[in-house]
Amino acid sequence: MYTLYIANKNYSSWSMRPWVLMSELDIPFEERLAPFGQGSNWNNFRVFSPTGKVPCLHDGDTTIWDSLAIAEYLAERHPGVWPADASARTWARCAAAEMHSGFTTLREEASMNCGVRVRLHHMSKALKVELARLDELWGDGLKRFGGPFLAGETFTAVDAFYAPVAFRIQTYGLPMQPHSAAYAQRLRELPSSRRWYAEALRETWRDNAHEDQTHLAGEWLEDLRKSL
Repeated sequence: MYTLYIANKNYSSWSMRPWVLMSELDIPFEERLAPFGQGSNWNNFRVFSPTGKVPCLHDGDTTIWDSLAIAEYLAERHPGVWPADASARTWARCAAAEMHSGFTTLREEASMNCGVRVRLHHMSKALKVELARLDELWGDGLKRFGGPFLAGETFTAVDAFYAPVAFRIQTYGLPMQPHSAAYAQRLRELPSSRRWYAEALRETWRDNAHEDQTHLAGEWLEDLRKSL
């Protein structure tokens, strides 16, 4: 069985991608959670990850230490990770890669913190540009392949790569076009996403770096997480 190493569900958007993908596609795995902020992340995570980062997938003696590489590794062994149609598959890979390497302002100004609700102090021009690109990209996929998911009727890896964005939209009340807001809600309502979110709310770990980043972003309106 695969072993998937992740960090806190409340904060770790990168971990969420393969976790949701494998959960939604019923690919069995054992979860190993290593919290942020427990001493040196680098030293702790280096025990299982050569980069000292999460997520990291172990398959026997094979280690896969990047979320996009994990998706491709799984695609070689399990059906349904990418769309069967060649055109949809190509588009989905491009869109997943764009999320993997881009949207840096969204990551910096609206970091993942599932359990809180925040009103941003302001929205930078760069953030507005990236949200407009999300609207454009999601609209293109939904229209081109007919929905309800980005590359067609079924959930695939490209949707897993945008699942953390759906929670950022919820946390910060980010303004999105109706088709994008509906798609984000659809992602949050996936059984795997609902499990991830419920477990995130039950976590009692707090990492100062992540908490400080969210406090700098805006006014906290609500904290739904389990009390310390």
